[in-house]
Amino acid sequence: MPLTVHQFPCLSDNYGFLIRDAATGRTAAIDTPDAGAILRELDKLGWGLDLILNTHWHGDHAGGNAEVKAATGASIVAPPEVEKTSAVDRRVADGDVIMLGETRLDVLATGGHTLGHVSYVDAADQIAFVGDTLFALGCGRVFEGTPEQMWASLTRLAALPEATTVYCAHEYTAANARFALSVDDGPALKARAAAVFAARERGEPTVPTTIGAEKATNPFLRAGDAQAFAAVRAAKDVFRG
Repeated sequence: MPLTVHQFPCLSDNYGFLIRDAATGRTAAIDTPDAGAILRELDKLGWGLDLILNTHWHGDHAGGNAEVKAATGASIVAPPEVEKTSAVDRRVADGDVIMLGETRLDVLATGGHTLGHVSYVDAADQIAFVGDTLFALGCGRVFEGTPEQMWASLTRLAALPEATTVYCAHEYTAANARFALSVDDGPALKARAAAVFAARERGEPTVPTTIGAEKATNPFLRAGDAQAFAAVRAAKDVFRG
């Protein structure tokens, strides 16, 4: 049975995700950017919470762990780096498997933004929760890792089926599109950027995206190798468009 994904905006530009296994009703939160918002959404939906699945340790991803756990009793599942700021009930690393009821989530190491960043992939339903590694038309800043590590992580995600739905953690797409247009004037990107700008004017989200859309138009996935990726990432870091 399919995985239900409930997406909602929180903080200034984050998205929260509550995911529910349709067969059993077991539910998880992907990260805890805003504990109050998560608890309100759970109450609105009438859902309990069984797991918190952290992608990395930053406060806008794990900062609500303690409050959400105290309110719901959910177990915290996370890469070891999250222990910098939060207790963790189960450490996970590349190759581990999380069972949310009957839904299997594979843990992929996708470091670079932080050293221990992970993504959670539901291969059966072709859904990926990628935190701050991959964004619509962008990617995360390389804060702790190296460009080579980040390129390897993006390459892993790009290898997923093109139909895979990608849930990234921030609404950065319009800004990413403005940068992308500065390095790529192809018709596919121009058409996508126009659609992004129009969606944001209407107040509509641009997340989720797909692996196929990102491979076709995301300048970071299209870089070709780690050296070229590093150059594009460096250009984005100073872009003021």
